[in-house]
Amino acid sequence: MIGVAPPAYDPAAPTTAHTLPVGAPATVHAYVTELFRRHRRAFLLLIGVNTVSVVASMAGPYLLGGLVQDVSDHARELHLDRTAALFTAALLVQAVFVRQVRLRGAVLGERMLADLREDFLVRSVGLPPGVLERAGTGDLLSRITTDIDRLANAMREAVPQLAIGLVWVALLLAGLVVTAPVLAPAVLLAVPLLVLGCRWYFKRAPAAYRSEAAGYAAVAAALTETVDAGRTVEAHRLGERRIEMSDRRVKEWTSWERYTMWLRTVLFPVVDVTNVLVLASVLMVGGVFVLQGWIGVGQLTTAALIAQMLVDPVGIILRWYDELQVAQVSLARLVGVREIEPDAGDASLVPDGRAVRADEVRFGYREGVDVLREVSLGVAPGTRLALVGPSGAGKSTLGRLLAGIYAPRRGSITLGDAELSRMPAERVRSHVALVNQEHHVFVGSLRDNLRLASAGADDDELWAALGAVDADGWARALDDGLDTEVGSGGTVLTPAQAQQVALARLVLADPHTLVLDEATSLLDPRAARHLERSLARVLDGRTVIAIAHRLHTAHDADLIAVVENGRITELGSHDDLVAADGAYAALWQSWHG
Repeated sequence: MIGVAPPAYDPAAPTTAHTLPVGAPATVHAYVTELFRRHRRAFLLLIGVNTVSVVASMAGPYLLGGLVQDVSDHARELHLDRTAALFTAALLVQAVFVRQVRLRGAVLGERMLADLREDFLVRSVGLPPGVLERAGTGDLLSRITTDIDRLANAMREAVPQLAIGLVWVALLLAGLVVTAPVLAPAVLLAVPLLVLGCRWYFKRAPAAYRSEAAGYAAVAAALTETVDAGRTVEAHRLGERRIEMSDRRVKEWTSWERYTMWLRTVLFPVVDVTNVLVLASVLMVGGVFVLQGWIGVGQLTTAALIAQMLVDPVGIILRWYDELQVAQVSLARLVGVREIEPDAGDASLVPDGRAVRADEVRFGYREGVDVLREVSLGVAPGTRLALVGPSGAGKSTLGRLLAGIYAPRRGSITLGDAELSRMPAERVRSHVALVNQEHHVFVGSLRDNLRLASAGADDDELWAALGAVDADGWARALDDGLDTEVGSGGTVLTPAQAQQVALARLVLADPHTLVLDEATSLLDPRAARHLERSLARVLDGRTVIAIAHRLHTAHDADLIAVVENGRITELGSHDDLVAADGAYAALWQSWHG
C-alpha cells in the first residue's frame, strides 16, 4: 500500500488572491442534513420501493436452495411448477420495483440538484458586492460551471444509488442471517482487507480531489484573465509569459489528475479481491459445515448465492462513495458562500438626510496595504463633486466606498449620519447608485433590460429614460422596438449603446445620490459631452459624484477633489483650484495643451 507521493505542488497557486471560501466539513454536513430534511419523504419512498425490490430478488436464491435441498434429500416430489411460478412472480415484482427505484432515484437527484443550484445563486446574489468583485471571475466561473457539472452526476445518481446500495447490503446480510445464520460470520473474513484498502484510499483521496479542483480553478482563472485582458497582453507582449503561466497551471492540475487516478487503480483491485474472498469463504466454510452435517446443502446454496449478490451493492457503494469524494469537494466549494456573512446590515439604520460624508477613511484590498489613507470629505445634498487625479491614485476605490460597495477598514462613510456599511444593501441601493465603465446587457428584450432598475415602469417611462440619455433614436430604429431581443443570441448592442442602456437604468432607478465612474468613457468625446449635458438636466438637484479623466466634467462640477497617492490633496471649485496653481491647475493646463 506504499505508493508514490503526491505531486510537487504549490498549494498557494490556485488559492491566492481573494477567492471565495471553501466550506468547512461542518458547513457541508449541515447543508446535506438540510437537503435530507427537505426531501425526507422522497428518501423514505426510495428506501421503501428498494426494500421490496431487494426482498423480491432474494426469492430466487431461497427457492433454488430449497430445490437443491429437496434433490439432496431425494424427495419424491420437487414441486417444480410451484417453484417456477413463485420465481416468475418474484421476477415480475422485482422488475416493477426496480423501475420504481430508478425513477424515484432520478427524480430525487434532479430535485436536490435544482435546490443546490438555486441555493448557490440566491446566496451568491445576496453577498456583499465587494466580496464577488474581489474574488474575480475565474473562481466564481469555475464554481458555477465545473463544480456544478461534477455535482450533477453525484446528485442525479450517487446519492440515490448510495442509499440503494446501503439498503441492499443490509437486507442481503439480514437474509443470510435468516437462511444460514452459521455462515453469516464467514462474510466477515473479507472485511479487514476491504477496510484497510478503503482506509488507505479515503485517507488520501479527499485532499487530492480538493487540490485537483483548486488546480482546475487556477487554470480557469488564468485563461479567463488572459482572454479578458487580451489587448493588454498583446500591447505589452506578455503572450509568452501568460502561456508559460497557463502551462504551469495545467501541469499542476494534470499532476493531481494523475495522482487521483493512481489512487483508484489501487482501490479497485482490492475491491475485486474482496468480492472473491467473500464467496470463497462462504463456500469453504459452508462446505466444511455440510460435511459435518451442521447445515444442509440447500442452505449452502442459498448462502452462496446471497454472498454472490453482495458483489453488486458493495461495488455500488464504493463506486459512488468514491464519486462523492469528488462531489464533496465541489459541494464544499459551492456551500462555502454560506460561511460569508450575508449583507443583512442593520435594518434600524435609516438615513436622516442626504449628506454624504467620509471621516478619516482608510481602505486597502490587501492586509497591510492601504489604497486610501485618512480621507475626509463632505458632500452636501445636490452637490456635483468631481474626483480627479492620476491613474491609480484611488479615485475609483473612493467612489465605491461612497457608493457603499466596500466598507472602510478604518473611519466611516455615512449617508445622512447613518453608516453605509451597516445599512442593508437594498436600502443603500435605493439611495445611492453606482454606474461604472462595465455595462452588461442581459439576454432578453430591451424592455426587460431597462426594467431591471424599475420593475413597474411602463413603456412611456422607458422611452422617456432612453430619451434622457439620447438613446431613443437607435432604440426606435430597432425592428421590434422595446421588444427587440438583445444580448447573446439577439441584437448585439455596441459598447456605447450598452452604456446608454446602463444610464437609462440609472434614470429609472431614480436615486438621490449617484456615483459615476467614467460612465461615458465608451462614447466619443463629442457624444459624451452632449450626453452629459442631457443628463445634467435629468440629474438636476441630485448629488452626483463623478470620477473622470475628461476634465470638462470637473469644470462643470460644483466641487473638485484631487486624489493623489490615496489622499485628497486639494478641494475646491474649478476657479479656486486653477488660481491656487497646484496639482489641479497642472492637470488643467496639460488637458488644454
